[in-house]
Amino acid sequence: MKLTDNTILITGGASGIGFALARLLSEKGNHVIVCGRSQASLDKAKAEVPEIVTRICDVADRDSRQAMVEWLKVEYPRLNVVINNAGIQARRDFNGDPELATLDQEVAINLTAPIHLIAELLPTLRQQGQGVIINVSSGLAFSPMADVPVYCATKAAIHSFTLSLRHQLKSTGVRVVEVAPPIVDTGLGGNTRSGGTASQMMVTPDEFATEALAQLEADKDEVLVGVSAKTRELGEAMFERMNSHA
Repeated sequence: MKLTDNTILITGGASGIGFALARLLSEKGNHVIVCGRSQASLDKAKAEVPEIVTRICDVADRDSRQAMVEWLKVEYPRLNVVINNAGIQARRDFNGDPELATLDQEVAINLTAPIHLIAELLPTLRQQGQGVIINVSSGLAFSPMADVPVYCATKAAIHSFTLSLRHQLKSTGVRVVEVAPPIVDTGLGGNTRSGGTASQMMVTPDEFATEALAQLEADKDEVLVGVSAKTRELGEAMFERMNSHA
């Protein structure tokens, strides 16, 4: 993937790994648009990287998402890269309170929203001749962390969907790439980590973004950063280690 002169949308791009990607891609001469649900977070991101464009949008809300899609068609008709990064993570204990009130939101933001957004932006991406869809899954898609079961399930689903979408679009000019981060040192999930996910398994957002972009530039369809390479290789064989509370 060419890492310069693109017009890129990053969902959930105001913080965490999304913002780390936005910063580096902007520095490489790309036109970067980030969207998110928090105006305060978007304003902070804009203050740190003035070159990025920000847009308030809840990608899980149909009206909000479609308004952004129509805005993009008018203001950024050369959009050629979409990074589906927005995600939330909730700790759920089915021995106690699994907090089902937030279940639909977690599934919507992590799974159904990016599927809708892809369908709605595909005509624009096809117009470019060479478009790229990048779906952010997780190393936990291959070996789940039991404390966050719904999050892991949605990421496994995104992995599966990405494989199928890549197959369907292989004869078009639109590439489909999966990026599977390891555990990154962000606020995702309220900073709750299982005992097995010791600090040595984490990377910083900037470390993740640097490695992910290097692999994207090498034209990998599956970008595996850090421990994600091992969870992809070993899958459920990693489960006990990932969920050890010793």
